Amino acid sequence: MTSSDAGRLVLAATPIGDAEDASLRLRRLLAEADVVAAEDTRRTRDLARRLGVTIGGRVVSHHEHNEAGRVAELLEVVAGGGTVLVVTDAGMPAVSDPGYRLVTAAVAAGVPVTVAPGPSAVLAALAVSGLPTDRFAFEGFPPRRPGERARALAALADERRTLVFFEAPHRLGAFLAALAQAFGPERRAAVCRELTKTYEEVRRDTLGGLAAWAAAGEMRGEIVVVVAGAPDRMVGAVPGDLVARVLARVDAGERLKDAVAAVAGEAGAGKRDLYEAAAAARAR
Repeated sequence: MTSSDAGRLVLAATPIGDAEDASLRLRRLLAEADVVAAEDTRRTRDLARRLGVTIGGRVVSHHEHNEAGRVAELLEVVAGGGTVLVVTDAGMPAVSDPGYRLVTAAVAAGVPVTVAPGPSAVLAALAVSGLPTDRFAFEGFPPRRPGERARALAALADERRTLVFFEAPHRLGAFLAALAQAFGPERRAAVCRELTKTYEEVRRDTLGGLAAWAAAGEMRGEIVVVVAGAPDRMVGAVPGDLVARVLARVDAGERLKDAVAAVAGEAGAGKRDLYEAAAAARAR
Protein backbone atom coordinates (compact mmCIF):
# COMPACT_ATOMS: atom_id res chain seq x y z
CA MET A 1 0.00 0.00 0.00
CA THR A 2 1.35 3.42 -0.88
CA SER A 3 1.95 5.90 1.90
CA SER A 4 -0.78 8.21 0.57
CA ASP A 5 -3.38 5.50 1.20
CA ALA A 6 -2.03 4.11 4.48
CA GLY A 7 -4.10 4.12 7.64
CA ARG A 8 -7.54 4.93 6.28
CA LEU A 9 -11.00 3.62 5.57
CA VAL A 10 -11.94 3.87 1.89
CA LEU A 11 -15.50 3.56 0.59
CA ALA A 12 -15.36 2.62 -3.09
CA ALA A 13 -18.16 2.55 -5.64
CA THR A 14 -18.41 -0.60 -7.76
CA PRO A 15 -20.12 -0.99 -11.16
CA ILE A 16 -23.92 -1.22 -11.08
CA GLY A 17 -23.88 -3.43 -14.17
CA ASP A 18 -21.16 -2.88 -16.75
CA ALA A 19 -17.74 -3.85 -15.37
CA GLU A 20 -16.09 -1.31 -17.69
CA ASP A 21 -17.43 1.42 -15.41
CA ALA A 22 -14.93 0.42 -12.71
CA SER A 23 -12.47 3.22 -12.02
CA LEU A 24 -8.71 2.86 -12.19
CA ARG A 25 -8.61 3.77 -8.51
CA LEU A 26 -10.97 0.92 -7.61
CA ARG A 27 -8.75 -1.51 -9.50
CA ARG A 28 -5.68 -0.28 -7.63
CA LEU A 29 -7.39 -0.38 -4.26
CA LEU A 30 -8.58 -3.94 -4.78
CA ALA A 31 -5.00 -4.96 -5.49
CA GLU A 32 -3.35 -2.98 -2.70
CA ALA A 33 -5.76 -2.72 0.27
CA ASP A 34 -4.80 -4.64 3.39
CA VAL A 35 -8.41 -5.71 3.94
CA VAL A 36 -11.33 -5.73 1.52
CA ALA A 37 -14.64 -5.65 3.41
CA ALA A 38 -17.18 -6.95 0.88
CA GLU A 39 -20.96 -7.24 1.04
CA ASP A 40 -20.67 -10.55 -0.84
CA THR A 41 -17.15 -11.95 -1.01
CA ARG A 42 -17.94 -14.19 -3.99
CA ARG A 43 -19.29 -11.31 -6.07
CA THR A 44 -16.31 -9.13 -5.18
CA ARG A 45 -13.87 -11.86 -6.17
CA ASP A 46 -15.79 -12.33 -9.42
CA LEU A 47 -15.64 -8.58 -10.11
CA ALA A 48 -11.87 -8.62 -9.54
CA ARG A 49 -11.56 -11.56 -11.94
CA ARG A 50 -13.51 -9.70 -14.63
CA LEU A 51 -11.32 -6.65 -14.10
CA GLY A 52 -8.16 -8.71 -14.35
CA VAL A 53 -7.15 -7.72 -10.81
CA THR A 54 -5.64 -9.96 -8.14
CA ILE A 55 -6.90 -8.98 -4.67
CA GLY A 56 -3.78 -8.56 -2.59
CA GLY A 57 -5.18 -8.37 0.93
CA ARG A 58 -7.55 -10.31 3.13
CA VAL A 59 -11.21 -10.43 2.04
CA VAL A 60 -13.87 -10.45 4.77
CA SER A 61 -17.64 -10.36 4.61
CA HIS A 62 -19.28 -7.08 5.62
CA HIS A 63 -23.05 -7.07 5.22
CA GLU A 64 -26.16 -5.83 7.04
CA HIS A 65 -26.28 -8.84 9.34
CA ASN A 66 -22.68 -8.72 10.60
CA GLU A 67 -21.71 -5.06 10.15
CA ALA A 68 -22.02 -4.19 13.84
CA GLY A 69 -19.70 -7.04 14.77
CA ARG A 70 -17.10 -6.12 12.15
CA VAL A 71 -16.60 -2.48 13.17
CA ALA A 72 -13.98 -2.95 15.89
CA GLU A 73 -11.96 -5.40 13.81
CA LEU A 74 -11.85 -3.15 10.75
CA LEU A 75 -11.05 0.01 12.69
CA GLU A 76 -8.20 -1.82 14.40
CA VAL A 77 -6.64 -2.48 10.99
CA VAL A 78 -6.85 1.23 10.11
CA ALA A 79 -5.50 2.28 13.51
CA GLY A 80 -2.53 0.03 12.85
CA GLY A 81 -1.70 1.90 9.65
CA GLY A 82 -3.50 -0.34 7.18
CA THR A 83 -6.12 0.44 4.56
CA VAL A 84 -9.58 -1.07 4.68
CA LEU A 85 -11.49 -0.99 1.41
CA VAL A 86 -15.29 -1.21 1.74
CA VAL A 87 -17.27 -2.35 -1.31
CA THR A 88 -20.82 -3.53 -1.89
CA ASP A 89 -22.37 -5.61 -4.65
CA ALA A 90 -23.07 -2.50 -6.72
CA GLY A 91 -22.79 1.25 -6.29
CA MET A 92 -21.63 3.25 -3.29
CA PRO A 93 -21.38 1.73 0.21
CA ALA A 94 -23.65 3.30 2.86
CA VAL A 95 -26.29 4.27 0.25
CA SER A 96 -29.00 1.64 0.89
CA ASP A 97 -26.10 -0.74 1.49
CA PRO A 98 -23.77 -1.58 4.41
CA GLY A 99 -21.25 1.05 5.46
CA TYR A 100 -23.09 3.65 7.51
CA ARG A 101 -22.37 2.07 10.91
CA LEU A 102 -18.71 1.65 10.07
CA VAL A 103 -18.34 5.23 8.88
CA THR A 104 -20.03 6.72 11.94
CA ALA A 105 -17.81 4.62 14.21
CA ALA A 106 -14.72 5.67 12.27
CA VAL A 107 -15.65 9.35 12.49
CA ALA A 108 -16.29 9.03 16.23
CA ALA A 109 -12.89 7.36 16.68
CA GLY A 110 -11.08 9.99 14.61
CA VAL A 111 -10.15 7.46 11.94
CA PRO A 112 -9.50 8.88 8.45
CA VAL A 113 -12.34 8.14 6.03
CA THR A 114 -12.24 8.82 2.30
CA VAL A 115 -14.12 7.83 -0.82
CA ALA A 116 -13.33 6.49 -4.27
CA PRO A 117 -16.38 7.72 -6.20
CA GLY A 118 -17.90 5.96 -9.16
CA PRO A 119 -21.15 4.44 -10.45
CA SER A 120 -24.41 5.31 -8.69
CA ALA A 121 -27.84 3.94 -9.55
CA VAL A 122 -29.44 7.01 -7.94
CA LEU A 123 -27.60 9.54 -10.10
CA ALA A 124 -27.74 7.41 -13.25
CA ALA A 125 -31.53 7.06 -13.02
CA LEU A 126 -31.98 10.73 -12.21
CA ALA A 127 -29.87 11.75 -15.21
CA VAL A 128 -31.81 9.65 -17.75
CA SER A 129 -35.28 10.17 -16.26
CA GLY A 130 -35.98 13.38 -18.14
CA LEU A 131 -37.23 14.93 -14.89
CA PRO A 132 -35.80 17.99 -13.07
CA THR A 133 -32.36 17.32 -11.58
CA ASP A 134 -31.62 20.64 -9.86
CA ARG A 135 -33.12 19.49 -6.54
CA PHE A 136 -33.88 15.89 -5.59
CA ALA A 137 -34.36 13.63 -2.58
CA PHE A 138 -33.37 9.98 -2.34
CA GLU A 139 -35.95 7.94 -0.40
CA GLY A 140 -34.44 4.45 -0.78
CA PHE A 141 -36.77 1.47 -0.52
CA PRO A 142 -40.36 2.33 0.48
CA PRO A 143 -42.05 0.42 3.34
CA ARG A 144 -43.28 -3.01 2.30
CA ARG A 145 -46.55 -3.02 4.23
CA PRO A 146 -49.36 -1.24 2.37
CA GLY A 147 -50.47 0.88 5.34
CA GLU A 148 -46.96 2.06 6.21
CA ARG A 149 -46.22 2.72 2.56
CA ALA A 150 -49.40 4.78 2.12
CA ARG A 151 -48.54 6.92 5.17
CA ALA A 152 -44.97 7.45 3.98
CA LEU A 153 -46.11 8.52 0.51
CA ALA A 154 -48.82 10.78 1.88
CA ALA A 155 -46.12 12.66 3.78
CA LEU A 156 -44.24 13.16 0.49
CA ALA A 157 -47.21 14.19 -1.66
CA ASP A 158 -46.38 17.90 -1.50
CA GLU A 159 -42.59 17.47 -1.79
CA ARG A 160 -41.37 19.85 -4.51
CA ARG A 161 -38.09 18.04 -5.19
CA THR A 162 -37.75 15.15 -7.63
CA LEU A 163 -37.95 11.89 -5.67
CA VAL A 164 -35.83 8.78 -6.24
CA PHE A 165 -36.82 5.35 -4.91
CA PHE A 166 -35.47 1.81 -5.09
CA GLU A 167 -37.97 -1.04 -5.39
CA ALA A 168 -37.91 -4.81 -5.85
CA PRO A 169 -39.33 -5.99 -9.20
CA HIS A 170 -42.07 -8.14 -7.64
CA ARG A 171 -43.37 -5.13 -5.67
CA LEU A 172 -43.12 -2.56 -8.48
CA GLY A 173 -46.75 -2.78 -9.62
CA ALA A 174 -48.14 -2.26 -6.13
CA PHE A 175 -45.69 0.57 -5.47
CA LEU A 176 -46.57 2.44 -8.66
CA ALA A 177 -50.28 2.06 -7.88
CA ALA A 178 -49.65 3.46 -4.39
CA LEU A 179 -47.71 6.37 -5.87
CA ALA A 180 -50.55 7.15 -8.27
CA GLN A 181 -52.98 7.03 -5.36
CA ALA A 182 -50.89 9.33 -3.17
CA PHE A 183 -49.54 11.78 -5.77
CA GLY A 184 -52.25 11.66 -8.42
CA PRO A 185 -52.20 9.57 -11.62
CA GLU A 186 -50.99 12.47 -13.79
CA ARG A 187 -47.69 13.04 -11.97
CA ARG A 188 -44.74 12.37 -14.30
CA ALA A 189 -42.32 9.59 -13.45
CA ALA A 190 -39.75 7.19 -14.90
CA VAL A 191 -38.99 3.54 -14.18
CA CYS A 192 -35.32 2.75 -14.81
CA ARG A 193 -34.54 -0.96 -15.03
CA GLU A 194 -31.20 -2.78 -15.37
CA LEU A 195 -29.19 0.42 -15.85
CA THR A 196 -25.90 -0.08 -17.76
CA LYS A 197 -26.77 -3.74 -18.37
CA THR A 198 -27.67 -5.57 -21.57
CA TYR A 199 -31.43 -5.19 -21.13
CA GLU A 200 -31.45 -1.62 -19.86
CA GLU A 201 -34.89 -0.02 -20.07
CA VAL A 202 -36.15 3.45 -19.14
CA ARG A 203 -39.91 3.95 -19.31
CA ARG A 204 -41.23 7.51 -18.93
CA ASP A 205 -44.94 8.16 -18.40
CA THR A 206 -47.48 9.35 -15.86
CA LEU A 207 -47.79 7.38 -12.63
CA GLY A 208 -51.16 6.11 -13.84
CA GLY A 209 -49.67 4.93 -17.11
CA LEU A 210 -46.69 3.30 -15.42
CA ALA A 211 -48.93 1.53 -12.90
CA ALA A 212 -51.00 0.06 -15.73
CA TRP A 213 -47.86 -1.00 -17.60
CA ALA A 214 -46.36 -2.70 -14.54
CA ALA A 215 -49.61 -4.51 -13.78
CA ALA A 216 -49.66 -6.02 -17.25
CA GLY A 217 -46.46 -8.05 -17.04
CA GLU A 218 -43.76 -9.57 -14.88
CA MET A 219 -40.96 -7.22 -13.88
CA ARG A 220 -37.34 -8.33 -13.51
CA GLY A 221 -34.00 -6.78 -12.64
CA GLU A 222 -32.73 -3.91 -10.53
CA ILE A 223 -35.22 -1.02 -10.52
CA VAL A 224 -35.06 2.70 -9.71
CA VAL A 225 -38.21 4.83 -9.77
CA VAL A 226 -37.89 8.60 -10.31
CA VAL A 227 -40.94 10.80 -9.64
CA ALA A 228 -41.42 14.47 -10.46
CA GLY A 229 -41.87 16.79 -7.51
CA ALA A 230 -45.24 18.27 -6.62
CA PRO A 231 -46.32 21.25 -8.73
CA ASP A 232 -46.29 24.71 -7.23
CA ARG A 233 -48.89 25.14 -4.53
CA MET A 234 -51.64 27.57 -5.47
CA VAL A 235 -51.42 30.95 -3.87
CA GLY A 236 -54.46 32.19 -1.98
CA ALA A 237 -57.82 30.48 -1.72
CA VAL A 238 -58.49 27.22 -3.50
CA PRO A 239 -60.60 27.90 -6.62
CA GLY A 240 -64.25 27.01 -6.08
CA ASP A 241 -64.44 24.96 -9.26
CA LEU A 242 -61.83 22.54 -7.93
CA VAL A 243 -63.77 22.11 -4.71
CA ALA A 244 -66.90 21.52 -6.76
CA ARG A 245 -65.14 18.86 -8.82
CA VAL A 246 -64.01 17.10 -5.65
CA LEU A 247 -67.50 17.18 -4.14
CA ALA A 248 -69.01 15.86 -7.37
CA ARG A 249 -66.70 12.86 -7.24
CA VAL A 250 -67.54 12.31 -3.58
CA ASP A 251 -71.27 12.45 -4.36
CA ALA A 252 -70.64 9.78 -7.00
CA GLY A 253 -69.27 7.45 -4.32
CA GLU A 254 -65.54 8.24 -4.28
CA ARG A 255 -63.69 8.71 -1.02
CA LEU A 256 -62.80 12.32 -0.23
CA LYS A 257 -59.08 11.53 -0.03
CA ASP A 258 -59.14 9.79 -3.42
CA ALA A 259 -61.18 12.56 -5.03
CA VAL A 260 -58.79 15.21 -3.74
CA ALA A 261 -55.76 13.30 -5.02
CA ALA A 262 -57.28 12.92 -8.49
CA VAL A 263 -58.40 16.54 -8.87
CA ALA A 264 -55.19 17.94 -7.39
CA GLY A 265 -53.13 15.85 -9.79
CA GLU A 266 -55.15 17.00 -12.78
CA ALA A 267 -55.11 20.69 -11.82
CA GLY A 268 -51.65 21.01 -10.27
CA ALA A 269 -53.16 22.08 -6.96
CA GLY A 270 -51.82 21.50 -3.46
CA LYS A 271 -53.54 18.42 -2.04
CA ARG A 272 -53.51 19.66 1.53
CA ASP A 273 -55.21 22.98 0.73
CA LEU A 274 -57.74 21.33 -1.55
CA TYR A 275 -58.58 18.67 1.03
CA GLU A 276 -59.12 21.27 3.75
CA ALA A 277 -61.31 23.39 1.46
CA ALA A 278 -63.38 20.41 0.33
CA ALA A 279 -63.79 19.13 3.89
CA ALA A 280 -64.92 22.56 5.03
CA ALA A 281 -67.40 22.77 2.14
CA ARG A 282 -68.88 19.39 3.03
CA ALA A 283 -69.32 20.45 6.65
CA ARG A 284 -71.36 23.50 5.72
